[in-house]
Amino acid sequence: MKNNNRAYPILFTISLVVIMNLFTSCYYDKEEILYPDTTCDTSVVKYSTAILPVLSSNCISCHGGSTPSAAINLSNYAGVKQQVDNGRLWGAVSHSANYSPMPKNGGQLNTCNLAKLRIWIAAGALNN
Repeated sequence: MKNNNRAYPILFTISLVVIMNLFTSCYYDKEEILYPDTTCDTSVVKYSTAILPVLSSNCISCHGGSTPSAAINLSNYAGVKQQVDNGRLWGAVSHSANYSPMPKNGGQLNTCNLAKLRIWIAAGALNN
């Protein structure tokens, strides 16, 4: 039986190309950049219709219930208003220096949700 050593370098090269392609084909894209949400309506930003849904889907799972994380309860207006007044809500969600970035171990909120929060806070963070 004839030993064909010429096939090994070719197989090695093909394997190396396939492996390199696998590693370079995986990358991280921001959904909001790839699929911009042109329906972000910030004309009327109210606590009940704009802010509470953002908090419910991003914050209340940890900062709600009977034992909220870091004793910060965002499941009711009073708790949210307290964090707005002391600056911690905006500092955390905007990932500002000297604040613990929220959501914890997650990416920053999308641009639309940040805009809603910023507008609502600037308007006095009303319970409306």
